[in-house]
Amino acid sequence: MTDTRRRVKVYTLNEDRQWDDRGTGHVSSGYVERLKGMSLLVRAESDGSLLLESKINPNTAYQKQQDTLIVWSEAENYDLALSFQEKAGCDEIWEKICQVQGKDPSVDITQDLVDESEEERFDDMSSPGLELPSCELSRLEEIAELVASSLPSPLRREKLALALENEGYIKKLLELFHVCEDLENIEGLHHLYEIIKGIFLLNRTALFEVMFSEECIMDVIGCLEYDPALSQPRKHREFLTKTAKFKEVIPISDPELKQKIHQTYRVQYIQDMVLPTPSVFEENMLSTLHSFIFFNKVEIVGMLQEDEKFLTDLFAQLTDEATDEEKRQELVNFLKEFCAFSQTLQPQNRDAFFKTLSNMGILPALEVILGMDDTQVRSAATDIFSYLVEYNPSMVREFVMQEAQQNDDVSKKLTEQKITNKDILLINLIIEHMICDTDPELGGAVQLMGLLRTLVDPENMLATANKTEKTEFLGFFYKHCMHVLTAPLLANTTEDKPSKDDFQTAQLLALVLELLTFCVEHHTYHIKNYIINKDILRRVLVLMASKHAFLALCALRFKRKIIGLKDEFYNRYIMKSFLFEPVVKAFLNNGSRYNLMNSAIIEMFEFIRVEDIKSLTAHVIENYWKALEDVDYVQTFKGLKLRFEQQRERQDNPKLDSMRSILRNHRYRRDARTLEDEEEMWFNTDEDDMEDGEAVVSPSDKTKNDDDIMDPISKFMERKKLKESEEKEVLLKTNLSGRQSPSFKLSLSSGTKTSLTSQSPATNLPGSPGSPGSPGSPGSPGSVPKSTSQTAAITTKGGLVGLVDYPDDDEDDDEDEDKDDTPPLAKKAKFES
Repeated sequence: MTDTRRRVKVYTLNEDRQWDDRGTGHVSSGYVERLKGMSLLVRAESDGSLLLESKINPNTAYQKQQDTLIVWSEAENYDLALSFQEKAGCDEIWEKICQVQGKDPSVDITQDLVDESEEERFDDMSSPGLELPSCELSRLEEIAELVASSLPSPLRREKLALALENEGYIKKLLELFHVCEDLENIEGLHHLYEIIKGIFLLNRTALFEVMFSEECIMDVIGCLEYDPALSQPRKHREFLTKTAKFKEVIPISDPELKQKIHQTYRVQYIQDMVLPTPSVFEENMLSTLHSFIFFNKVEIVGMLQEDEKFLTDLFAQLTDEATDEEKRQELVNFLKEFCAFSQTLQPQNRDAFFKTLSNMGILPALEVILGMDDTQVRSAATDIFSYLVEYNPSMVREFVMQEAQQNDDVSKKLTEQKITNKDILLINLIIEHMICDTDPELGGAVQLMGLLRTLVDPENMLATANKTEKTEFLGFFYKHCMHVLTAPLLANTTEDKPSKDDFQTAQLLALVLELLTFCVEHHTYHIKNYIINKDILRRVLVLMASKHAFLALCALRFKRKIIGLKDEFYNRYIMKSFLFEPVVKAFLNNGSRYNLMNSAIIEMFEFIRVEDIKSLTAHVIENYWKALEDVDYVQTFKGLKLRFEQQRERQDNPKLDSMRSILRNHRYRRDARTLEDEEEMWFNTDEDDMEDGEAVVSPSDKTKNDDDIMDPISKFMERKKLKESEEKEVLLKTNLSGRQSPSFKLSLSSGTKTSLTSQSPATNLPGSPGSPGSPGSPGSPGSVPKSTSQTAAITTKGGLVGLVDYPDDDEDDDEDEDKDDTPPLAKKAKFES
């Protein structure tokens, strides 16, 4: 759409009474069948989606403010506003609204219509407008009572507001204010306070424009000094005229802009300091005051942004070395407030605003400011930097990478003077300010850490056909910046315990660890190389000995994040350096206390057990089992030991590994008929048709180990013959408890290794499959010589049933099995604790 007359911004009022930007679009009016009436429709200019669909209700009060705003309430706590780009468009929609409600478009508010039965107690709808008492000292009490009685009724509020507008009553009241002050008439001043406060609660833009005019606003503030609840009047006017000084860091030539700035500051002061904190019932009555301030700020930013000379002078003085410190501080504070006001802009205007600042050189200017010694100036610069990072992190990343490239180009010339990149990179200045924060609560450090995390977050990095911002920026960050971030960590962990363990240092190291943990989760090989090459994890685990539990838990969380990746490069590094030792020591030192440290350590080992991380399981049991074997209030460590034993048995008996490779597909079996069909397909499939990685037997085994493979199959067949009178049952059960008899699971999923799983011998549960012993084990019941005739017959369809479908064994077999010293073999077992 090219029609700018109908171009609008949609705002909604949030719970904090602030206006939220809902998007830009084009407004129209038309009949909506679903809503059964004429409605306002706003469609987004970006994608045509519906931003607003609001029926023009005859009972809703619409307000037109400042020629380009229409404000109304959809529900008790849901206020809406349309901000028009052009006055003509606002007038056009206003006429549509007034036409639907049968109102005169010349009014600025459509009259509130409420339940007439309630209003009859106060006024007849057909009665003429409200008549105000004459504005005299003797009638101030009567006027105050009239205002107070009108506030509960929307109709009476409307009539009161119209009377105040039409008769110029506010200026007459302010003349009486001067008389009362001259006469020191405290009672009259108290009445004026109640009257002016009530006028604020009428929530009327036309009244605000009168009250906030240059000639009236200080008198209005004067009236609000005389609160009857206070023993002494406030001195708001004295503060505004003598204490609060308007500093033009850059001269403003536009008188309208200057007046708008003065007005906005004073109205903001009235809202924040002069008016009492509104009650629950009064809060909604001040929504127009919020709107007045909000849209004033929008107008100020727009006017400043259009003043090219003003911005040019601002940045020239910011970066000029001749600018004195006090002047620079004023410039920085102005720029901070300027950026804060920009948050009220519509998105497209905000884009232009930050692009303008970038072109003016705001980032190099911030670099200069952050190098200053003044803490207040650095704090303001940090706030400005946060606006830039939150708005467009890619813009900041592009700047620091260009800066690094320029530094690399001149690095040879700087070597003799021992100047490093760390001293001249903006992002390293940010890291150093985080590390050197003098605030005991580290408020600034927390803010800067959040900004750094935004900058290194791959989720908000752009990718194009030619280059990826993630690859380039992370390469830069780990080359130029990571050593600065980890410096306090490495400096404090040179021994077996932290060399400095005060609370502030612990807080700082916790922040560094939080950022490093974020990097482990999101940066893959960059952080992996850094951790392994710099031995970072070993240094981090030194902090497990800290007296501050939160820091020890941060160190543990860092290791847990690494283990959670299940990366064998990390695992080999952990095992080679014996990095479970600090964790086990912390666990033992914690004793029997049931706390967060205890639970977090157990959860780490439980993760290793459940995920069956074989290398770590073997490492923990081989090196730390003696220290952990007595822990019996959880089954985690015993479960780890069982995992380890099963792994070792599998390694000691490679025959079953060969047998596992013969089996494919269908780990879980239920339908015997489906089983037979698929077995026939399996036997009819040539080896050439197998997918990669699914060979029945490896080439070396195929030529020389056929007999060894068939031997355990023959034993299964023999057991089937012995038990064929019993009811058959499909082998696999999805969940086996540790009390079941040994059973073998055949796992044959496509593209993965086959697995044979066994449980330790125990009493059979009803319906559970069992076997008297491990096939192929010496002395196992049912074993037969390799030369038995059944071996030759195993290729028939019926002969395969013994592999996957055999009956339960009787109790005698269980007794024999208990006497069998040879434990069953397993590829992978799952035990429920």
